[in-house]
Amino acid sequence: MNAATSSQKRITSLDIIRGIALLGILFINIPAFKLITEDMVLPTYSKLDEIISMIISILITKKFFSIFSFLFGIGFYIFTSRVESRGDNPRRRFTRRLLSLFLIGAIQIPFFFGSILPIYAVIGFLLLPFYKAKLSTTCKWLGGISGVYVISLIAALMLPEKHALSGIVSFIKSDSTLIFIMFLAGFAVAKADWIRNVGALKKQIRFIQMITFPLFIGSSIWIASQANSEQLDIIIGIGTIPTVVFYVSTLFLLLEKEKIANACTPIANVGRMALTNYIAQSFIGLAIMSVMNVEVASPTDTVIIATLIFTIQIIYTNIWFKFFKMGPLEKVWRFMTYGKQK
Repeated sequence: MNAATSSQKRITSLDIIRGIALLGILFINIPAFKLITEDMVLPTYSKLDEIISMIISILITKKFFSIFSFLFGIGFYIFTSRVESRGDNPRRRFTRRLLSLFLIGAIQIPFFFGSILPIYAVIGFLLLPFYKAKLSTTCKWLGGISGVYVISLIAALMLPEKHALSGIVSFIKSDSTLIFIMFLAGFAVAKADWIRNVGALKKQIRFIQMITFPLFIGSSIWIASQANSEQLDIIIGIGTIPTVVFYVSTLFLLLEKEKIANACTPIANVGRMALTNYIAQSFIGLAIMSVMNVEVASPTDTVIIATLIFTIQIIYTNIWFKFFKMGPLEKVWRFMTYGKQK
């Protein structure tokens, strides 16, 4: 396989993983599409609902926005590298890109308060100091921040709720820290040139997969055993990083198989216009919930609605790319980033 083909395959792999991440994020966002007020009657969970809720907690919660964040970090490296190769100013251009993302996300907030786009834009500025940093420096920061994050989660499990350090611990263990860790991890992996060399690095990636698999299984069992615990969110957080590493390494290895990659082409197209699809999900979801007369989505409702939304997105996305090369909001974002020169 020549270099050009390999590079294109890597981009396709990223699009497939991005599309899968969008599906996972749906399972978390759907219950938040409609704000729950005091006068709403909460649904009574069936046994099936309880099982689905546990599966979502084990396999999905925190994992897929983390994968999405990891891909954002990869995108930062690819974007700045391309900008620099054209003789443009990467920091200035990426700053403009982040400000544009913040504005797009701010427009979405009145329709979906849980939009992650403004948060991504703000945290994204923390990547700028690492643009010219050595890979070893980036990895040291990544290891240090990850260590502090995990320690803060363990401390949150052990400290009394009103301990003097509780405020600091709560700040460090927030999802914002996890997002930045994933940003930095994606940037480091791309900077190390692993994305274009998955085939040559299969042994190393398989080793990472084998190391993280027992951690994934262990954390899954722990989450299942604490399904009704008030500290469930903390327990999920502790297992998120190794689980995400296991997921990502497994996906990259699977997508090296041409048949699997080709079969996932429809999902890749969803990932190609991730910004458009992320924002569209909230509108499609609200429409479906209105038709189904769902005010508060149960876990079973969530599975049904997520399946419908993603199926609709696969259909219209693949039709779109028969006529256009870029998603509509991607084109707007590109214009806001580059102006008329692009």
